[in-house]
Amino acid sequence: MNPRAQKSSVALAGAALLALTLAACSGSADAAAPADAADGYAVDANTLVFGVVPDSADTETNYQPLMDYIAQETGKTVEYHESTDYAAMIEAAIAGKIDVASFAGFSYIVATNNGAEITPISSIIEADGQEPGYFSQAIVPASSDIESLAEFAGKKVCFVDPSSTSGYLFPSYNLLEEGIDPEADVTPVFAGKHDVSVQKVGEGVECEVGFAEDSEVEVSDKVRVVAETMVPGAPLVYSNTLPDELADQLVDLLGEVTIDDIIASGITQADSEGFRSVFYATKPVDDAYYDLIRDICAKTNATQCQG
Repeated sequence: MNPRAQKSSVALAGAALLALTLAACSGSADAAAPADAADGYAVDANTLVFGVVPDSADTETNYQPLMDYIAQETGKTVEYHESTDYAAMIEAAIAGKIDVASFAGFSYIVATNNGAEITPISSIIEADGQEPGYFSQAIVPASSDIESLAEFAGKKVCFVDPSSTSGYLFPSYNLLEEGIDPEADVTPVFAGKHDVSVQKVGEGVECEVGFAEDSEVEVSDKVRVVAETMVPGAPLVYSNTLPDELADQLVDLLGEVTIDDIIASGITQADSEGFRSVFYATKPVDDAYYDLIRDICAKTNATQCQG
């Protein structure tokens, strides 16, 4: 299908931070509208800007085969745009500075609530038979005697970013369900990236416990999982300002594509251990798929969810 056709006035630790960051970004180079943008493109009609947030050190490498595939099939130059953090990515979308992007579910909601004109196409899966979605995991140092979320109260807690789905929104909701205010009852530490959150928890100094997405947790032997929650898969999106023909082409290209399709198209660099570890195929998602995140926003009273 074509995606075109309560508890605590949490203000979730970092809501104010996000608001300030968004305001600051609006006057920065990352958010300023490019002077040569025309015809609904972020830069120009020959270029597609592919936006991401760097969740790990390998982010650009992981996305390169997919960007090469888009470039080959559309005839456009695909320009990698790595925002400094989730807030900058959201502001880039609001400012019309991206044409295609990989968002977190929560960031997608925040961006669209604040005027970003973007539409979900699909979500990446990493294995055959998998459905979109991944786990937000609560982690402790491997040697810790902590066994449950209830024991996170009073601890230095590593979150990822105030606009991270699996690294803040769902963890905050889960802590609230345990009667723990994620602002007042713990000491929040924002690691910035999922792999950094895992690293800091494993070290057990700056963070005694924390949260991160499962793909980064599973590669570390320094932490242990004590709880997990499935969250909606991160969307690949396109800008609604793109020409209709190109937007439809992006939906056709990215709606249901497998790694074998990409390799068969001539993108042989996709046939690598690194890319296979993060990409098997895409499956279509639409805006309604993210209603669960909207529900969590309402239950946590997350200020940054609001328009």
